[in-house]
Amino acid sequence: MEYSTFAKARRALDAGETSCEALVSSFLERIDARDDELNAFTTVDREGALNHARYLDSQRERGNARPLAGLVLAVKDNICIRGYPVTCGSKMLEDFSSLYDATVIDRLRDAGAIFIGKTNCDEFAMGSSNETSHFGPVRNPHHTDYVPGGSSGGSAAAVAAGLCHAALGSDTGGSVRQPAAFCGTVGLKPTYGRVSRSGLVAFASSLDVIGPLTRNIEDAATLLGVMAGDDERDATSAPVDVPDYTAALGAGVEGLRLGLPSQYFAEGLDDDIRRMVRAQVRRLEEAGATIKNVSLPHTEYGVATYYLLATAEASSNLARYDGIRYGHRADLQETKQALRERREALQTKLKAARTAGNEDRAAALEAQLDDEASALDALYTRSRTEGFGTEVKRRIMLGTYALSAGYYDDYYEKAQRARSLIRHDFERAFEEVDALITPTTPTPPFRLGQKTDDPLEMYLNDIYTVTANLAGLPGLTVPIGEHPGTPGLPVGLQLLGPHFDEALLLRIGDAILKNGA
Repeated sequence: MEYSTFAKARRALDAGETSCEALVSSFLERIDARDDELNAFTTVDREGALNHARYLDSQRERGNARPLAGLVLAVKDNICIRGYPVTCGSKMLEDFSSLYDATVIDRLRDAGAIFIGKTNCDEFAMGSSNETSHFGPVRNPHHTDYVPGGSSGGSAAAVAAGLCHAALGSDTGGSVRQPAAFCGTVGLKPTYGRVSRSGLVAFASSLDVIGPLTRNIEDAATLLGVMAGDDERDATSAPVDVPDYTAALGAGVEGLRLGLPSQYFAEGLDDDIRRMVRAQVRRLEEAGATIKNVSLPHTEYGVATYYLLATAEASSNLARYDGIRYGHRADLQETKQALRERREALQTKLKAARTAGNEDRAAALEAQLDDEASALDALYTRSRTEGFGTEVKRRIMLGTYALSAGYYDDYYEKAQRARSLIRHDFERAFEEVDALITPTTPTPPFRLGQKTDDPLEMYLNDIYTVTANLAGLPGLTVPIGEHPGTPGLPVGLQLLGPHFDEALLLRIGDAILKNGA
């Protein structure tokens, strides 16, 4: 597409070569041509996007151009836009529409962004392949037999396929950076607290961050500059000044100290990805950066720590979806009928046990009858059973177990201590270096269905991304080429930096892409 990045589109708009309406129309044509195959969108707002584009064009004619006018943006379907569905990829919320805008949506709309639709995602953002969505899997636009990554797979696929200029995702353990790597886009996870979470449906409240996926560094810097900043609606947002992120671009890497954590290049990393990342490191060294080996010794506990803390928070956050206050509600009459049939069956068995003189069996059946759920309890159970998918149920059960009275100290409390150790590792590393370079993923994209039957193997795909969320650090993924063993499928390199230093990561990412990755 001629204006595939907002940076190009903005220059064309300023030169009078195109219009906001023409940009939206061209993306709608591409969505019509490709999205049936990719399944990247859950909602496309044709009329809303075109009407907003026409309004922005009229404002431009009057000399009232907004900084993001002409930016066509897709939004992950766990971020609220007033009047839009917000399903979180789940049957539980398939009929729900938002009553308000997320703070990031308010800020982006005020700046002139045009929202073209909501993107598919793993259910409640729980997944690494975008195969857990109630609305079906998303496919990698570079090879549709492969996954796009998750949970923001729809956003990554939409950007990579040229269905929008940019997209918003959420990153709880890598859900912006991993799909960006798999689809060959730029993916930025800001520092925890840099961007308001108000209007983001919570998965794990101490880990969730909203971030942009783009086709270049300039667009990511521009978007972050608008999205970032303190917000009175989010107590976890940080009152920290927001710099001009675009000003950092083009400065190069001369004089920077860049660290290579040995734990991220150990056994389990694909050999070709290791070679590709090392090649980029050599280029950065040639461009004037100093490269130093560093250690993050508690990295090995990252995945276990993350999957204890994230699931514990998910168990709490998803308790509200009970079919009564929020979410899918099972049919009450069917529930009552099923309950009656179960009680009748138990009573029949009890009568038979008594007739046979089997007192132990009769006592057990009487206890079951006494414990039988009320109609309300049965409705809760049936609503959640029908509304949640397998992966979400698995994580709720894991989290509930970790928080239970007999296991809290052994699991949740211990995971919190491990989290502190991981954060301290990063603090010590940033005393020696300015930023860290790692692979984003241990493997290239994998085939659809390849890991769905092995949750542990799927979880290990997050091994290089979860630690940034545990420590609250910013992370940036940039594409560095095609994987030689799976031609056409991208590979991503990850940059990690100190808290609130996204500008540094964008500066380094810009240098990598300009060096010909």
